[in-house]
Amino acid sequence: MPYYSMVNIKVHRGPVIAYRPIQPSDLVILERTHGELFPIRYETEFFQNVVNGQDIVSWGAVDRSRPDEQSDELVGFVTVRIIPAKDSEIEDLLSFDASKTDQTLVYILTLGVIDSYRNLGIAGSLIHEVTKYASNLSSCRAVYLHVISYNNPAIHLYKKMSFQCVRRLYNFYYINGQHFDSYLFVYYVNGGRSPCSPLELVTLFVTYARSGFKSLAAKLWKNDERKISKWPKYKESGYLLPTVQSKRILTNESSGCQFQCCIVKSLGYVSVAVATRVGVLYVRMDTMYFLEMSIDGYISN
Repeated sequence: MPYYSMVNIKVHRGPVIAYRPIQPSDLVILERTHGELFPIRYETEFFQNVVNGQDIVSWGAVDRSRPDEQSDELVGFVTVRIIPAKDSEIEDLLSFDASKTDQTLVYILTLGVIDSYRNLGIAGSLIHEVTKYASNLSSCRAVYLHVISYNNPAIHLYKKMSFQCVRRLYNFYYINGQHFDSYLFVYYVNGGRSPCSPLELVTLFVTYARSGFKSLAAKLWKNDERKISKWPKYKESGYLLPTVQSKRILTNESSGCQFQCCIVKSLGYVSVAVATRVGVLYVRMDTMYFLEMSIDGYISN
């Protein structure tokens, strides 16, 4: 009969992580872990607001595999606040309907995991809780946060979670007598998006122009043949000429890139100005082809 030895056989069980809202009983652990993880000191009022859910929404990570007295103790956390989009510092980085005053953003205040629970995917799961929560808020257009410039693991994590680094803020933090830069990360939800880049603007404009400008130009040229003597003579310019009488306004708001288009005819060309949230695109074209393009007033991040 064969003999099987059970000596030195060990079964390794990993942590069983669960997520729940932070509650008043977490106050002491929450204050302690913030002090251990962050170089910035937070006021007692902040922690009171977190545990009592006063203007702050939070999630905590706990390890259910720990002994009973520790199975509900925080090993990670994330805290966020909901703010009106119009009052945020990233209003200029959003393309949204300004007439809807109820639109909001979710700002991540703090995110942390204790050292012994790092590299287990807890931080990513906490961020996922936040983005899922934001996506379920019909008024929310984005989640955003700041991260200190030297925190490379956090920067890598946010990029992995599809956050976009949209801006660098110089001397944003002042810690122990020294200034540090910050990166601003944004995760868009519910149709929120950044304003058009120049390339996106040109692409959208060309697509829009194909459907309408050909017929419009034909009408303008037809009218011009009957009234050619009435057009003034002046030097060619790639910009709009204020003395011209024939012009037409076209608008488009169906996409994330909103623009208003003004078409003016002058001496064999159609001059076009496209006004957007980020600047003005000037185009001079004949009946079929674009001849000149310039971008004026585009604000880069």
